[in-house]
This record gives sequence, C-alpha cells and structure tokens, in this order.
Amino acid sequence: MATIELTGEVFDQTVQDNDIVLVDFWAEWCGPCKQFGPVFERVSEKYPDLVFGKVDTEAQQQLASAANIRSIPTLMVFKKGYLVFNEAGALPPKALESLVEQVVDLDIDKAVAEQAAAKDV
Repeated sequence: MATIELTGEVFDQTVQDNDIVLVDFWAEWCGPCKQFGPVFERVSEKYPDLVFGKVDTEAQQQLASAANIRSIPTLMVFKKGYLVFNEAGALPPKALESLVEQVVDLDIDKAVAEQAAAKDV
C-alpha cells in the first residue's frame, strides 16, 4: 500500500482499526522532510499489509499540536493502538526498515502487561 494522507478526522480511527500504523509528520517547506518522504514511500511499498500515513503539519495544525509535534519530520509508530515509537528526524532506508521489522516482531500484549506489572511494584 502506498502512503495515505491522514487528517484529524481519520487519525484516531486509522490508528485503532489497524494493527501497525506508521505516521510521518511533515511540511512542504521542510528540507529533511523532502529527503525522508521518498524513503517513507519506498519502504511503504515493501510492507503492503501495514499502514503508512502522512500528516501535513501545515494543513493539520490541530492534529500536529495534539500529537505534540515540536520538530519535523517526526515519525510515530503505533501497534494495536499503542504508541511504540516517537522520534523526530529523518531515518535512512535501512534504519526505517529495521524499525518496521522490530515493530512487526514486538509482542505488544506482553509489553503492555510487563509495563502494567512494573507500575504495580
């Protein structure tokens, strides 16, 4: 699947309805965003079963604010509705692919249970 545009109207539903969602927060005027955009697009084509979404921070200022975006590009990754990665900066292709593989392999149910247990201690 190629990348899709995410707006405030569909963001939460997209994150909740899909197992893994990667989100690139970007802007047209941002040089690093322009470098990262094609990388994000190419990697999305290698993982057609995952959702790769893009948020134009200029057009979606409320969404960017709600997501606490302070620097772009920012990449967020969600698994089963949980935020598992949130980092500003453009990743090179191999690093992005490695991240995708780590998220695919992540046992989110186990991670959530371990986090809950740690809070109870």
